[in-house]
Amino acid sequence: MDTLSAAVGILLLIAFLYEVARRIGVPYPTLLVLGGLGVAVVPFRPSLTLQPEIVLLVFLPPLLFSAAFETPLRELRTYVAPIVRLAIGLVVFTIALVAIAAHTVMPGLGWAAAVTLGAIVAPTDALAATSIFRRLGAPRVVRTLVESESLFNDATALVSYRFAVIAAVSGTFVLSDAIGGFVAAVVGGTIIGWVAGRAFSEVLRRLDSPPVEVAISLVIPYLAYLPAERLGFSGVLAAVAAGLIVGRRLGTILSPSSRVLWLTTWKMIGFLLNGFAFVLIGLALPDVLHGLGANSPVELAGVTVIVVGVVVLARIVWITIASRLPGSPRRLIARRDPQQASRLTFVVSWAGLRGAVSLAAALALPIGFPGRNLILFLTFAVILATLVGQGLTLPYVLRRAAWDGIEPDSDGTGDEGTRARETAYLAGLDEIERLRPLWPGHQPLLDRLESGLRDRRQHLATQDPAETAERRQERVEHEEIQRAIIGAQRTAVTELRDQGGINDETLRGIEREFDLEELRMEG
Repeated sequence: MDTLSAAVGILLLIAFLYEVARRIGVPYPTLLVLGGLGVAVVPFRPSLTLQPEIVLLVFLPPLLFSAAFETPLRELRTYVAPIVRLAIGLVVFTIALVAIAAHTVMPGLGWAAAVTLGAIVAPTDALAATSIFRRLGAPRVVRTLVESESLFNDATALVSYRFAVIAAVSGTFVLSDAIGGFVAAVVGGTIIGWVAGRAFSEVLRRLDSPPVEVAISLVIPYLAYLPAERLGFSGVLAAVAAGLIVGRRLGTILSPSSRVLWLTTWKMIGFLLNGFAFVLIGLALPDVLHGLGANSPVELAGVTVIVVGVVVLARIVWITIASRLPGSPRRLIARRDPQQASRLTFVVSWAGLRGAVSLAAALALPIGFPGRNLILFLTFAVILATLVGQGLTLPYVLRRAAWDGIEPDSDGTGDEGTRARETAYLAGLDEIERLRPLWPGHQPLLDRLESGLRDRRQHLATQDPAETAERRQERVEHEEIQRAIIGAQRTAVTELRDQGGINDETLRGIEREFDLEELRMEG
């Protein structure tokens, strides 16, 4: 099977698995990793491989950039201390424990290769966890900690990974050089990413063409990542910093149509890259297993259980201890409810799922690297255990947490969405009153706009628990009515096109208006 046919087959498989996951209510990364495992046993599986040196380049910059521009900076600043402890302290702790465990049970692996394994499996991937959080509802503090941790722990893990790979290949390692190189990589990568983010924000601000703006967005992560890597700094942090800068300005540098296209495009990119990563490891797994011929199944099972256990327990131990340090959200919640604080701690501990970054780092190991096949196998085992084992049980853990006193999707400060909409609607009503004397010939339009704003304001959710369910049901019914009306209009215009009354170009223009109205309604 040629490369093009293999790519088409993988795309169809990813789409199929995503739809199955959506229908059965399972996080799609969990099903993708199972799908990758299934591909490994298909007799006539497609053949599609990437050169190790370009795997990180293909997958890492866009995944980090897209995650970064969706990250709220306010929450990052609020929880900076616990996030740093997770993104740096926990990663170093996990690397050390995994390296010690792997070297103890597999002395032939070597210390450098053992540290490399630890660096590969240390970073978390929040995609599966946050999809569960958003579906079932979780306090914003939980989502912030898990998402922000996964954004920054990649830098710690991959800088450590780079030094470990160099040590394994060269046979030399100097601790002082590694620490100095780590600091330089962090500072240099952050500066380069900040400059790239600011520069491209100004470029995007001066454009007014959605396809061009989205096309430029596709190269931003690479133009931040590549210079940083070329200069010996952290390309990961450069891509993250650029994403944070651009994301902070997304509401002011893009037009509404550009923003809709931008967010849709990047959602698709993240979805496809994650899907390809999991399927690629499935395609590589038979060769990996063949390369493990010298290791007995019992030995492999033993080291797999130990490494997976160390990865899971290291996180639980670290978070349990760190949650009692100053600045921890647990200490604030414990003042109201110590039991709930303990549940919060366990949910964050149990949400340490591994994913595409670990896969990309493992696949990027040079051919001939000491213990490469074993590291690939153990990486896939850790991902499988966390995404499937922890991923499928995380909804149960969330339901057991019973977030008394903390509303889902809130940090305890109230419904920010309601406050924001109230402010926006009042500003719109004030502007309508200002415009009435200026546009005396357009009173019907202004009346219609005022009626719409007053209706939306009237049906905002309140903080009164007795009214919340009733008002929520009313909003659902209103959305159903509006969606039915939009659907009837769309059907009528499509039939008009089918009858030859309008052409396809006109239909697409009208459809876009319906789409934007439906998006506004859902928003």
